[in-house]
Amino acid sequence: MDVPEPGGHPAVLVSNRQDLPLDEGALIALARATLVGEGLPDAELSVSFVNEAEMADLHVRYMDEEGPTDVLSFAQDEDGLLGDVVICPAVAARNDLAHPDAELRLLLVHGILHLLGHDHEADEEKARMWALQERYSGVVAP
Repeated sequence: MDVPEPGGHPAVLVSNRQDLPLDEGALIALARATLVGEGLPDAELSVSFVNEAEMADLHVRYMDEEGPTDVLSFAQDEDGLLGDVVICPAVAARNDLAHPDAELRLLLVHGILHLLGHDHEADEEKARMWALQERYSGVVAP
């Protein structure tokens, strides 16, 4: 797949700081489609793919929880920047050994939806968020 134009809209800035292969172009296109689908065609989003050590550091620093996690979202909402989604592909791959690419799609959309204020604490909120995740990622979450 061709990598989308860097200056396209919505703007999705990617930093890949880990070693596992991933299709950046497809993930950028998915992030853009999610943002447009949620009514944010002019948004700017940062997406970082990190190794387990970096994710573990972020997880303990910002969530006070030990060990790496699969995805974290950091809202910015200033100067057009929606925020940052940080994904650890190594943890994602362990979440779904048979379909690691699908898991990355699901986590990217999950992180974006959190930036947009969606949550999954209450059953009704979870049902809405899971439906949106499935719509955009094409992946059914457990």
